[in-house]
Amino acid sequence: MSIRAVVWDVDDTLFDYTGADRAGMRGHLTAEGLLDTYESAERALERWREVTHAQWARFSAGEVTFEGQRRDRVRVFLDRELTDEEADAWFQRYITHYETAWALFPDVLPVLDALAGSHRHAVLSNSSIHVQDRKLRVLGVHDRFEAILCAAELGVSKPEAGAFLAACDALELAPHQVAYVGDHPEIDGRGAADAGLLSVWIDRAGARADGDASHGPRRISSLAELPAILGADTRFGAPSSFR
Repeated sequence: MSIRAVVWDVDDTLFDYTGADRAGMRGHLTAEGLLDTYESAERALERWREVTHAQWARFSAGEVTFEGQRRDRVRVFLDRELTDEEADAWFQRYITHYETAWALFPDVLPVLDALAGSHRHAVLSNSSIHVQDRKLRVLGVHDRFEAILCAAELGVSKPEAGAFLAACDALELAPHQVAYVGDHPEIDGRGAADAGLLSVWIDRAGARADGDASHGPRRISSLAELPAILGADTRFGAPSSFR
């Protein structure tokens, strides 16, 4: 098997979304005077994550637009009727805090450098191009990718095979020539594997260590393990912990 390109998820794969979201929401709720309405800061952040996951699932299922899921996250979290303009304004104030915490994971630049000469690179995200294009520019890695594809514009989202195949089409490569790297074992890992790509699940939290790589995603705990899986001609990295 010759892998010629790597397609990447963004949030919690390249970019520490969870860390930035937690730091940004904590700062936002403090500024809004809302943190004291919860029994603890941790409970407030947990509630925000619950609402985010629920509304994101609606967007992924095509039940609501990208902008709509943002507005509904605010309305459900605050348990308050808001106009679109009011919800947008509240979310934008959160974004201001969130963006101050943006950062790549420390293993990202080393692996992109290591694979720069051996593999082509693209992005496939379940977000929108407006969000991810700017994010990748701010993080300084936009020019590393030949193509940036997002569900909001594609009209199909992971784990549907069509999303992964659209990335392969953008690179003009067959699925078996492409690896996909993402942080979610089902949406990214299983979805990419079912679409015929070499699927690599980045499990930084060590959520699960079992599985069968011949029938699903390869599991790694650090991107330093990726070159060995791809068979890249580089001394960077270490053998995969999941074969």
